[in-house]
Amino acid sequence: MSTPIYAVGDIHGQLDDLHRVLELIETDGGKDAEIVFLGDYVDRGPDSKGVVDLLMTGINAGRNWTAIRGNHDRYFTRFLDDKTVFAPATRADLFWMNPRLGGDKTLLSYGVVGEDYAPVDPIHKAALEAVPQSHRDFLDNLPNIHTTDHLIFAHAGLRYGVPIEDQIEDDLIWIRGDWLTEHHDFGRPVVHGHTAVDYPEHHGYRINLDAGAGYFKPLQAAVFEGSDVHVISEKGRARLRPGT
Repeated sequence: MSTPIYAVGDIHGQLDDLHRVLELIETDGGKDAEIVFLGDYVDRGPDSKGVVDLLMTGINAGRNWTAIRGNHDRYFTRFLDDKTVFAPATRADLFWMNPRLGGDKTLLSYGVVGEDYAPVDPIHKAALEAVPQSHRDFLDNLPNIHTTDHLIFAHAGLRYGVPIEDQIEDDLIWIRGDWLTEHHDFGRPVVHGHTAVDYPEHHGYRINLDAGAGYFKPLQAAVFEGSDVHVISEKGRARLRPGT
């Protein structure tokens, strides 16, 4: 049996729920449990700043944590870098600060009021003054993928037919399409988030842990041991089988 590894779905600024899930993991696997966070730490929820700070502080303190990049984390850094307020994968008229995307909540957690379609320059200037450089450095240096001998972790998924080492960021943080509907064999299951579902799903080739925390549903985490997958909760472990 392989060493247990835990994964946490999209967090979206839900700091209180993140604390709850971390307590569940510590109860199940101890303080030194290995955890992979699947991205989307910011947007929509009330405390993106607190989530980034918690993850950054834990990793810098030597916790056995790996945080990979999500598309919403990239939204945030692109805005800070060059005032970009939309991404090619979304509607060109849907600004990052629109409540549907939730960038307004991220900025507010740093004390900046950023409204949809408001003039960008003053908001950008205020954000550069408010967001600590340490947070920018942390988000800028997130990996897009994490692999182990038995699992692949990516925020959105992988492009089939492309070697793992050649996968590009836009696919790893944005992909949907046939990734979600057709079986793809990468030699190991892929653990991902990005596409919200009602409860974690196991499709054999992929396990989706985004259960809608970005829409104020409970944050979910799972533990992987060999081929076994269990969702963890206050009730303990619940087996997640292929086809569920």
